[in-house]
Amino acid sequence: MVKVEIVEDKEGHASPYASPSSSRTSSTESLSSISSELSADETFYDRLTALVDIIPPTARHNITSKVSKTASFVKKTGKVIGNVVWIVTTSALLVGLPLALSLEDEAKIVAQEKELMAQQQGAQHVGLIPFSPLTNTYPVTDLHPP
Repeated sequence: MVKVEIVEDKEGHASPYASPSSSRTSSTESLSSISSELSADETFYDRLTALVDIIPPTARHNITSKVSKTASFVKKTGKVIGNVVWIVTTSALLVGLPLALSLEDEAKIVAQEKELMAQQQGAQHVGLIPFSPLTNTYPVTDLHPP
């Protein structure tokens, strides 16, 4: 555990960090008034640029190189993903769409053939028109006697 102790200056010489009043509360009040005055005059960008001097040059170089490498990686990855998406969508449109349309047409033709077969089988059961499914023809008969 750390023990904090306030040491009073007994010699009486003026320190550049000492406040004009000896009261501890007035020193915190004066600090808060100073910070509010600075915040009114400075912008966020000014404060951010002032932090550059705090960070050592090697650390700044490491940070900027990592940020630039990450940005470059994200840019390249985005470009590759965009190209893949473009290839997939154009392939789907050029190959898949005509294939889907032809499959749909084939399904319609099969459905029509089934419907025609059902109609022909219904007609055979009624006995109106004899039909031979093996030869797929109707026999020619004279329905009216001479």
